[in-house]
Amino acid sequence: MRYVRLGKTDLEVSAIAFGTWSFGGEWGAFDADEAKKTVARALDLGITFFDTAQGYGFGVSERLLADALWSHVPRDRVVVATKGGLRKEGDTLLRDASARWLREGVESSLRNLRTDYIDLYQVHWPDPKTPAEETGRVLADLVREGKIRHAGVSNYSPQQMTELALHGPVETDQPPYHMFHRDIEAEILPYAERNDIGVLVYGPMAHGLLTGTMTPQTTFAPGDWRGSSADFKDERFERDLELVERLKQYARAREMTLPQLAVAWAISNPAVDVAIVGARNPAHLSDPVAAADIQLGAADRDEIDEMLANAVEIVGPAPEAMP
Repeated sequence: MRYVRLGKTDLEVSAIAFGTWSFGGEWGAFDADEAKKTVARALDLGITFFDTAQGYGFGVSERLLADALWSHVPRDRVVVATKGGLRKEGDTLLRDASARWLREGVESSLRNLRTDYIDLYQVHWPDPKTPAEETGRVLADLVREGKIRHAGVSNYSPQQMTELALHGPVETDQPPYHMFHRDIEAEILPYAERNDIGVLVYGPMAHGLLTGTMTPQTTFAPGDWRGSSADFKDERFERDLELVERLKQYARAREMTLPQLAVAWAISNPAVDVAIVGARNPAHLSDPVAAADIQLGAADRDEIDEMLANAVEIVGPAPEAMP
Protein backbone atom coordinates (compact mmCIF):
# COMPACT_ATOMS: atom_id res chain seq x y z
CA MET A 1 0.00 0.00 0.00
CA ARG A 2 1.15 3.52 -0.78
CA TYR A 3 0.52 6.34 1.71
CA VAL A 4 0.09 10.03 0.96
CA ARG A 5 -0.43 13.33 2.76
CA LEU A 6 -3.97 14.54 2.20
CA GLY A 7 -3.69 18.06 0.83
CA LYS A 8 -2.80 20.75 3.38
CA THR A 9 -3.84 18.56 6.31
CA ASP A 10 -1.44 16.63 8.53
CA LEU A 11 -3.27 13.41 7.70
CA GLU A 12 -1.12 10.59 6.33
CA VAL A 13 -3.52 8.17 4.64
CA SER A 14 -3.58 5.14 2.38
CA ALA A 15 -3.91 6.03 -1.31
CA ILE A 16 -6.95 3.74 -1.38
CA ALA A 17 -9.74 4.56 1.05
CA PHE A 18 -12.52 2.19 1.99
CA GLY A 19 -15.96 3.67 1.28
CA THR A 20 -19.10 2.55 3.09
CA TRP A 21 -21.89 4.01 0.95
CA SER A 22 -23.23 0.53 0.24
CA PHE A 23 -23.67 -0.06 3.99
CA GLY A 24 -26.47 2.51 4.09
CA GLY A 25 -28.92 0.50 1.98
CA GLU A 26 -28.91 2.63 -1.18
CA TRP A 27 -27.35 -0.25 -3.13
CA GLY A 28 -29.89 -2.83 -2.04
CA ALA A 29 -29.75 -5.33 0.81
CA PHE A 30 -26.43 -6.52 2.20
CA ASP A 31 -25.08 -8.89 4.83
CA ALA A 32 -23.78 -6.96 7.86
CA ASP A 33 -21.46 -9.77 8.97
CA GLU A 34 -19.96 -9.97 5.49
CA ALA A 35 -19.55 -6.19 5.48
CA LYS A 36 -17.62 -6.35 8.76
CA LYS A 37 -15.35 -9.03 7.31
CA THR A 38 -14.73 -6.75 4.33
CA VAL A 39 -13.62 -3.92 6.64
CA ALA A 40 -11.28 -6.36 8.38
CA ARG A 41 -9.88 -7.37 5.00
CA ALA A 42 -9.33 -3.69 4.14
CA LEU A 43 -7.25 -3.31 7.31
CA ASP A 44 -5.23 -6.43 6.41
CA LEU A 45 -4.49 -4.93 3.00
CA GLY A 46 -3.05 -1.79 4.54
CA ILE A 47 -6.00 0.58 4.21
CA THR A 48 -5.96 3.18 6.99
CA PHE A 49 -8.54 5.61 5.59
CA PHE A 50 -12.28 4.97 5.93
CA ASP A 51 -15.03 7.17 4.51
CA THR A 52 -18.67 7.17 5.55
CA ALA A 53 -21.54 9.67 5.92
CA GLN A 54 -24.47 10.52 8.14
CA GLY A 55 -26.66 10.27 5.05
CA TYR A 56 -25.69 6.65 4.37
CA GLY A 57 -28.68 5.19 6.13
CA PHE A 58 -28.65 7.95 8.77
CA GLY A 59 -26.53 6.08 11.25
CA VAL A 60 -26.60 2.60 9.74
CA SER A 61 -23.30 2.88 7.86
CA GLU A 62 -21.47 4.76 10.61
CA ARG A 63 -22.50 2.28 13.32
CA LEU A 64 -21.55 -0.72 11.20
CA LEU A 65 -18.17 0.81 10.41
CA ALA A 66 -17.55 1.47 14.11
CA ASP A 67 -18.46 -2.10 15.02
CA ALA A 68 -16.06 -3.41 12.38
CA LEU A 69 -13.15 -1.08 13.12
CA TRP A 70 -13.00 -0.95 16.88
CA SER A 71 -12.99 -4.72 17.23
CA HIS A 72 -9.73 -4.79 15.23
CA VAL A 73 -7.75 -1.58 15.71
CA PRO A 74 -7.22 1.19 18.26
CA ARG A 75 -8.72 4.57 17.33
CA ASP A 76 -5.42 6.27 16.53
CA ARG A 77 -4.45 3.66 13.92
CA VAL A 78 -7.02 4.79 11.35
CA VAL A 79 -8.32 7.99 9.78
CA VAL A 80 -12.10 8.22 9.78
CA ALA A 81 -13.94 10.63 7.48
CA THR A 82 -17.64 11.24 7.52
CA LYS A 83 -20.01 13.71 5.89
CA GLY A 84 -22.99 15.78 6.95
CA GLY A 85 -25.39 18.28 5.44
CA LEU A 86 -28.15 15.97 4.21
CA ARG A 87 -31.36 15.33 6.10
CA LYS A 88 -34.59 13.45 5.54
CA GLU A 89 -37.97 15.17 5.38
CA GLY A 90 -40.40 12.30 5.06
CA ASP A 91 -39.08 10.27 2.14
CA THR A 92 -37.29 13.26 0.60
CA LEU A 93 -33.54 13.72 0.93
CA LEU A 94 -32.67 17.42 1.33
CA ARG A 95 -29.48 19.44 1.41
CA ASP A 96 -29.02 21.29 4.71
CA ALA A 97 -25.65 22.83 5.55
CA SER A 98 -27.07 25.12 8.22
CA ALA A 99 -25.11 25.57 11.43
CA ARG A 100 -27.80 23.84 13.45
CA TRP A 101 -28.01 20.76 11.24
CA LEU A 102 -24.25 20.38 10.79
CA ARG A 103 -23.72 20.62 14.53
CA GLU A 104 -26.48 18.06 15.15
CA GLY A 105 -24.91 15.89 12.47
CA VAL A 106 -21.49 15.97 14.07
CA GLU A 107 -22.92 14.99 17.45
CA SER A 108 -24.87 12.16 15.82
CA SER A 109 -21.82 10.94 13.91
CA LEU A 110 -19.67 11.00 17.05
CA ARG A 111 -22.22 8.78 18.81
CA ASN A 112 -22.64 6.43 15.86
CA LEU A 113 -18.90 6.11 15.28
CA ARG A 114 -18.25 5.75 19.02
CA THR A 115 -15.37 8.22 18.94
CA ASP A 116 -14.43 11.50 20.61
CA TYR A 117 -13.35 13.15 17.36
CA ILE A 118 -13.77 12.91 13.59
CA ASP A 119 -10.56 13.14 11.57
CA LEU A 120 -12.22 14.68 8.50
CA TYR A 121 -15.73 16.12 8.38
CA GLN A 122 -17.09 16.99 4.93
CA VAL A 123 -20.16 18.92 3.81
CA HIS A 124 -21.83 16.29 1.64
CA TRP A 125 -23.41 18.56 -0.99
CA PRO A 126 -23.52 22.34 -1.48
CA ASP A 127 -26.65 23.88 0.00
CA PRO A 128 -27.76 26.96 -1.98
CA LYS A 129 -30.22 27.96 0.75
CA THR A 130 -27.61 28.36 3.49
CA PRO A 131 -25.07 31.24 3.33
CA ALA A 132 -21.46 30.13 3.00
CA GLU A 133 -20.64 32.28 6.04
CA GLU A 134 -22.96 30.24 8.26
CA THR A 135 -21.56 26.91 7.06
CA GLY A 136 -17.95 28.06 7.25
CA ARG A 137 -18.22 29.48 10.74
CA VAL A 138 -19.74 26.36 12.25
CA LEU A 139 -17.01 24.21 10.66
CA ALA A 140 -14.36 26.50 12.17
CA ASP A 141 -16.09 26.31 15.56
CA LEU A 142 -16.22 22.51 15.43
CA VAL A 143 -12.48 22.37 14.69
CA ARG A 144 -11.73 24.73 17.59
CA GLU A 145 -13.86 22.58 19.89
CA GLY A 146 -11.88 19.46 18.91
CA LYS A 147 -14.91 17.58 17.65
CA ILE A 148 -13.47 17.48 14.15
CA ARG A 149 -9.78 17.69 13.24
CA HIS A 150 -10.15 18.81 9.65
CA ALA A 151 -12.98 20.02 7.42
CA GLY A 152 -13.68 19.67 3.73
CA VAL A 153 -16.44 19.40 1.17
CA SER A 154 -17.89 16.99 -1.35
CA ASN A 155 -19.38 17.77 -4.77
CA TYR A 156 -18.46 21.48 -4.55
CA SER A 157 -17.38 23.70 -7.45
CA PRO A 158 -14.28 25.92 -7.22
CA GLN A 159 -16.47 28.99 -6.75
CA GLN A 160 -18.36 27.32 -3.91
CA MET A 161 -15.10 26.26 -2.26
CA THR A 162 -13.70 29.78 -2.59
CA GLU A 163 -16.78 31.31 -0.97
CA LEU A 164 -16.76 28.81 1.89
CA ALA A 165 -13.02 29.25 2.49
CA LEU A 166 -13.58 32.94 3.27
CA HIS A 167 -15.36 31.87 6.45
CA GLY A 168 -14.02 28.46 7.47
CA PRO A 169 -11.64 25.61 6.65
CA VAL A 170 -11.79 23.91 3.24
CA GLU A 171 -8.96 21.40 3.29
CA THR A 172 -10.31 18.60 1.09
CA ASP A 173 -12.78 17.94 -1.70
CA GLN A 174 -14.53 14.67 -2.52
CA PRO A 175 -15.84 14.68 -6.11
CA PRO A 176 -16.88 11.85 -8.42
CA TYR A 177 -14.18 10.78 -10.86
CA HIS A 178 -13.83 7.83 -13.18
CA MET A 179 -13.26 7.10 -16.86
CA PHE A 180 -16.89 7.87 -17.69
CA HIS A 181 -17.14 11.05 -15.58
CA ARG A 182 -14.21 13.43 -16.01
CA ASP A 183 -15.58 16.96 -15.72
CA ILE A 184 -13.46 17.70 -12.63
CA GLU A 185 -10.36 17.77 -14.85
CA ALA A 186 -11.39 21.14 -16.31
CA GLU A 187 -11.60 23.32 -13.18
CA ILE A 188 -11.81 21.41 -9.90
CA LEU A 189 -8.51 19.54 -10.06
CA PRO A 190 -6.49 22.59 -11.18
CA TYR A 191 -8.11 24.59 -8.37
CA ALA A 192 -7.26 21.88 -5.84
CA GLU A 193 -3.63 21.81 -6.99
CA ARG A 194 -3.29 25.59 -6.72
CA ASN A 195 -4.76 25.65 -3.23
CA ASP A 196 -3.24 22.41 -1.85
CA ILE A 197 -6.67 20.90 -1.33
CA GLY A 198 -6.65 17.17 -0.77
CA VAL A 199 -8.73 15.31 -3.35
CA LEU A 200 -10.35 11.99 -2.52
CA VAL A 201 -12.42 10.81 -5.46
CA TYR A 202 -15.43 8.54 -5.23
CA GLY A 203 -16.82 6.09 -7.77
CA PRO A 204 -13.50 5.22 -9.52
CA MET A 205 -15.05 2.00 -10.84
CA ALA A 206 -17.96 3.94 -12.37
CA HIS A 207 -20.43 2.62 -9.80
CA GLY A 208 -19.77 -0.96 -10.84
CA LEU A 209 -19.48 -0.55 -14.61
CA LEU A 210 -15.69 -0.90 -14.46
CA THR A 211 -15.81 -4.10 -12.46
CA GLY A 212 -16.32 -5.73 -15.86
CA THR A 213 -19.11 -7.96 -14.61
CA MET A 214 -22.10 -6.12 -16.11
CA THR A 215 -23.91 -7.09 -19.32
CA PRO A 216 -26.87 -5.59 -21.21
CA GLN A 217 -29.05 -8.02 -19.24
CA THR A 218 -27.82 -6.83 -15.83
CA THR A 219 -30.59 -5.96 -13.38
CA PHE A 220 -30.32 -4.39 -9.96
CA ALA A 221 -31.74 -5.39 -6.61
CA PRO A 222 -34.70 -3.53 -5.13
CA GLY A 223 -33.48 -0.38 -3.40
CA ASP A 224 -30.34 -0.11 -5.57
CA TRP A 225 -30.26 3.45 -6.97
CA ARG A 226 -28.75 2.21 -10.23
CA GLY A 227 -32.01 0.42 -11.06
CA SER A 228 -33.75 3.75 -11.59
CA SER A 229 -30.80 5.56 -13.16
CA ALA A 230 -30.67 6.36 -16.87
CA ASP A 231 -26.91 5.71 -16.69
CA PHE A 232 -27.54 1.97 -16.52
CA LYS A 233 -30.31 1.57 -19.09
CA ASP A 234 -30.87 1.15 -22.79
CA GLU A 235 -28.59 2.36 -25.59
CA ARG A 236 -26.27 4.56 -23.52
CA PHE A 237 -25.59 1.66 -21.14
CA GLU A 238 -24.89 -0.70 -24.04
CA ARG A 239 -22.50 1.80 -25.67
CA ASP A 240 -20.48 2.08 -22.47
CA LEU A 241 -20.43 -1.70 -22.07
CA GLU A 242 -18.79 -1.96 -25.50
CA LEU A 243 -16.04 0.36 -24.31
CA VAL A 244 -15.66 -1.68 -21.13
CA GLU A 245 -14.84 -4.71 -23.26
CA ARG A 246 -12.06 -2.75 -25.00
CA LEU A 247 -10.72 -1.59 -21.65
CA LYS A 248 -10.72 -5.19 -20.41
CA GLN A 249 -8.51 -6.17 -23.34
CA TYR A 250 -6.20 -3.22 -22.68
CA ALA A 251 -5.86 -4.24 -19.03
CA ARG A 252 -5.34 -7.90 -19.86
CA ALA A 253 -2.54 -7.04 -22.29
CA ARG A 254 -0.78 -5.27 -19.44
CA GLU A 255 -1.32 -8.11 -16.98
CA MET A 256 -3.82 -6.34 -14.78
CA THR A 257 -7.53 -6.62 -14.16
CA LEU A 258 -10.08 -4.03 -15.20
CA PRO A 259 -10.73 -2.89 -11.59
CA GLN A 260 -6.99 -2.43 -11.12
CA LEU A 261 -6.81 -0.36 -14.29
CA ALA A 262 -9.81 1.74 -13.29
CA VAL A 263 -8.47 2.67 -9.86
CA ALA A 264 -4.87 3.09 -11.06
CA TRP A 265 -6.16 5.46 -13.76
CA ALA A 266 -8.00 7.61 -11.20
CA ILE A 267 -5.01 8.06 -8.90
CA SER A 268 -2.56 8.48 -11.80
CA ASN A 269 -3.87 12.03 -12.14
CA PRO A 270 -1.32 14.03 -10.12
CA ALA A 271 -4.06 16.19 -8.56
CA VAL A 272 -5.81 13.14 -7.05
CA ASP A 273 -4.55 11.96 -3.67
CA VAL A 274 -6.92 9.10 -2.86
CA ALA A 275 -9.46 6.86 -4.59
CA ILE A 276 -12.38 5.62 -2.49
CA VAL A 277 -13.30 2.00 -3.16
CA GLY A 278 -16.37 0.27 -1.77
CA ALA A 279 -17.02 -3.43 -1.41
CA ARG A 280 -19.42 -5.72 0.44
CA ASN A 281 -17.37 -8.88 0.03
CA PRO A 282 -13.72 -9.33 1.13
CA ALA A 283 -12.83 -10.98 -2.19
CA HIS A 284 -13.80 -7.83 -4.08
CA LEU A 285 -11.13 -5.69 -2.42
CA SER A 286 -7.85 -7.28 -3.49
CA ASP A 287 -7.89 -6.10 -7.11
CA PRO A 288 -8.69 -2.41 -6.59
CA VAL A 289 -6.35 -2.15 -3.60
CA ALA A 290 -3.48 -3.53 -5.69
CA ALA A 291 -3.91 -0.49 -7.94
CA ALA A 292 -2.12 1.67 -5.36
CA ASP A 293 1.17 0.22 -6.55
CA ILE A 294 0.47 0.37 -10.30
CA GLN A 295 2.10 3.24 -12.18
CA LEU A 296 0.30 4.60 -15.24
CA GLY A 297 2.15 7.18 -17.30
CA ALA A 298 1.06 9.92 -19.69
CA ALA A 299 1.27 7.51 -22.64
CA ASP A 300 -1.12 5.09 -20.93
CA ARG A 301 -3.61 7.89 -20.22
CA ASP A 302 -3.38 9.06 -23.83
CA GLU A 303 -4.20 5.58 -25.13
CA ILE A 304 -7.13 5.29 -22.75
CA ASP A 305 -8.32 8.75 -23.80
CA GLU A 306 -8.51 7.55 -27.40
CA MET A 307 -10.61 4.56 -26.40
CA LEU A 308 -12.95 6.75 -24.37
CA ALA A 309 -13.55 9.31 -27.10
CA ASN A 310 -17.09 8.00 -27.70
CA ALA A 311 -17.96 7.22 -24.09
CA VAL A 312 -21.37 8.24 -22.76
CA GLU A 313 -20.96 10.12 -19.50
CA ILE A 314 -22.26 8.49 -16.35
CA VAL A 315 -23.69 11.39 -14.41
CA GLY A 316 -24.21 9.54 -11.16
CA PRO A 317 -26.66 10.30 -8.35
CA ALA A 318 -27.58 13.54 -6.61
CA PRO A 319 -29.67 13.65 -3.41
CA GLU A 320 -32.75 14.80 -5.31
CA ALA A 321 -32.58 11.75 -7.59
CA MET A 322 -32.03 9.09 -4.95
CA PRO A 323 -34.89 6.56 -4.60
